[in-house]
Amino acid sequence: MNYEVFIAKRIIASKKHKNSVSSPIIKISILAIAIGLIVMLFSVATGVGLQRKIKEKISGFNGDIQISNYDRNNSKITVNPIDLNQEFYPEFTNIPNVKSVQPYATKGGIIRTPKEFEGVILKGIDRNYDWSFFAEYLVDGKIPVIAEEISNEVLVSEMTSNRLGLKVGETFHMFFVKDNPNKIPNSRKFTVAGIYNSGFNEFDETYLIGDIRHIQKINKWGEGKVGGFEIFTHDFSDLDKTGFEIYNSIDSTLNAYTIAEKFPAIFEWLNLFDTNIAVIIGIMILIAGINMITALLVLILERTQMIGILKALGNNNWSIQKIFLYNAAYLISVGLLWGNIIGIGLLMAQQYFGFITLNPETYYVNQVPVYLSVKYIFLINIGTLILCFIMLIIPSFIVSKISPVKAIKFD
Repeated sequence: MNYEVFIAKRIIASKKHKNSVSSPIIKISILAIAIGLIVMLFSVATGVGLQRKIKEKISGFNGDIQISNYDRNNSKITVNPIDLNQEFYPEFTNIPNVKSVQPYATKGGIIRTPKEFEGVILKGIDRNYDWSFFAEYLVDGKIPVIAEEISNEVLVSEMTSNRLGLKVGETFHMFFVKDNPNKIPNSRKFTVAGIYNSGFNEFDETYLIGDIRHIQKINKWGEGKVGGFEIFTHDFSDLDKTGFEIYNSIDSTLNAYTIAEKFPAIFEWLNLFDTNIAVIIGIMILIAGINMITALLVLILERTQMIGILKALGNNNWSIQKIFLYNAAYLISVGLLWGNIIGIGLLMAQQYFGFITLNPETYYVNQVPVYLSVKYIFLINIGTLILCFIMLIIPSFIVSKISPVKAIKFD
C-alpha cells in the first residue's frame, strides 16, 4: 500500500481525530459538499429537463423543421398549397438526421355551440401521422381514427373543451370563413374523439387536430395538395445543421425553417438556462472548495506535531502534503456520496410523483420536469472532485512552513 495513503487512512480512522476540534469543521465541510452537489444536480436535471420538455412540446405541434411555400405568409394558417409529390416525401433519404416527414395543413375557423363560440385553428393531418406526442398528453377519450373514408373525429384541447363545454363523444359545428366575406361560411360537423392537455397553453388554446381532407375540400385543393411538411429529427442538437441541409436540398420555390427560427423568443429564453446552470455550478463548487480549504488548514494545524515528526524522520514536504490531500479527497468523496444519494433520490421522486409544480402560463409545463443522465451526473461528480482537489493544493503548501524543531513537543 502507498505510504501516504496508509497514513491518511490511519488519520481518518483515528478516534482522537473524530473527537478533535476539527471534527465539527470537517462535518460542516462534508455537509457543504453534499448540499452543493444536490443543488448542482437539481439545477442541471431540472434546467435541462425543462429545456427538453418545452422543445418536445413545440416540436409536437410544429415538427422540428417545417417546409412551406416561399411566400410572405407569417400566419399560422397555410394559404398556398404544396404538391404532396415531392422527392423528400415520404422519406428524406439524403439527410441521415431526418427521422420522418409528415404533411399537414391548417385552417382557421370558429367553433359554435348553443351557448359559446371560440376561434381556433384546425390542423389537418393524414392517416400516417405519428400520434405518440398527443397520446402522451391524452386526458380523456381516444386518438381520432383516420382511415380510407374522411373522418369527422377530432382531438380537442382541454382548454377548448372546458370553455365550450365539450365532452368526448359530443358533436359540434365549426365554421370556416371564405375568401369572399359575402359568401356563406363553410360548415363542418365534428365529433370529439379525445381531449388532450399538453400544458403549453399557447398551443392548447389554438389547435384542434383532425383529418387534412376537410381542409383540402374547403380550400378546393384536391388530395394531391397540402399546406406544408413537418420534419422530425433523430438528434435535436443538430437542428441548425439539419435545417440548412434541408433548405439546400429542396426546390427553390420552397422554404425550410427550424422551430428555433419560428419561435426565437422562446429559444432565447431557453438558452439563458445554460448560463444560469453554469453560474450555479460555479458558485456551489467555490463554496464547497472554500469549506474544504478551511477543513484542510484545521487538519494541518491540528497535526503540527505529527508533521514535525515525519519531517524529522526524513519525509519531504510533498510526501506530507499528499497525506493531507488524500485525507481531503476522502472527505470530498463522502460528501459526494451523500449528495448523490439524497440528490438523485429527490430527483427520482420528482420524476415519478411531480410534487414540485409550476405555472404553465409562465413555464409551459405543469410540474418541474427532470432529466436524469448518467453522463451529466458523472461529469458533475468528477468535476467537483477535481476542482476541489486542485483548490486544496495551494493551501497544503503550509506544510513546508512548519519547522520540525518547533513542531515537535515532548511531554
